Amino acid sequence: MPLDQIDVDKIDSDQKNGQEEKEMTFLEHLEELRWHLIRAIGSILVFASMIFLGGKPLFELIFNSPRYPDFPTYKLINKIIPSFQPPEFDLITKGFAESFLVHIKASILLGIMISFPYILWEVWRFVKPGLYDNERKAARGFVFICSFLFISGVSFGYFVIAPLAINFLNNYDMGAINAPTLDSYVTYMIMFTLPTGIIFQLPVLVFFLTKIGLIDAEFMRTYRRHAIVLILILSAMITPPDVITQFLIGIPLFFLYELSITIAKRVKAQEEEKERKEQGLTKT
Repeated sequence: MPLDQIDVDKIDSDQKNGQEEKEMTFLEHLEELRWHLIRAIGSILVFASMIFLGGKPLFELIFNSPRYPDFPTYKLINKIIPSFQPPEFDLITKGFAESFLVHIKASILLGIMISFPYILWEVWRFVKPGLYDNERKAARGFVFICSFLFISGVSFGYFVIAPLAINFLNNYDMGAINAPTLDSYVTYMIMFTLPTGIIFQLPVLVFFLTKIGLIDAEFMRTYRRHAIVLILILSAMITPPDVITQFLIGIPLFFLYELSITIAKRVKAQEEEKERKEQGLTKT
């Protein structure tokens, strides 16, 4: 048998084997999904356990730092505005087990945030076998880009939104003694960071919506004014009723929207170029 025939047979057999590996029953897909979920949840529990075992010192470092004058954001603001006074307040607990329960909740939520890149990687591993080669190329760097945007959003929420919002809420005077509970403080800290990390995924969402033809750059330009209103409403939902803080989160969201328009334009141009090439091959 000629050498080239042997190679062709080998390629054909490899392709058939690959097809057989991809053809899985519904139950096999569920089993595969189950293991991905187990590993993802396991990573959350591992990080949550590490944070919980870190005890009070780690909790103080992560959650209570924005309460103290030596927080980097307060130092920077104080250089610009010497009269600026960082917030000063104590936290209280109303329930007998509140400290313990809040510690568990905070550890789990932090575990989710820290393991977010790994969760994305598990999602990618589950989805990847069912994609065509061109779809895999289009989604290349998915885990890295989403992780980078998420970390950027969480960092922005932690170092910009959280300290300014805490300062505003603490100094808001309605004739009552401000004595925030530990639970409410941790809840607000999570609200200032986790949603911001998710919102920063806007360029990735626009990329996939453009890929499947639901939106394009022209559509986003047409409804830019509507988008600005939605951005301001969204900013108001995840920040206190402070105009300055709302604009602080609204500005990066607006830049992300403009970046998404550029991404949508490039994706559309690539799709049109691909269609022209396919039509050229068909004609020839």
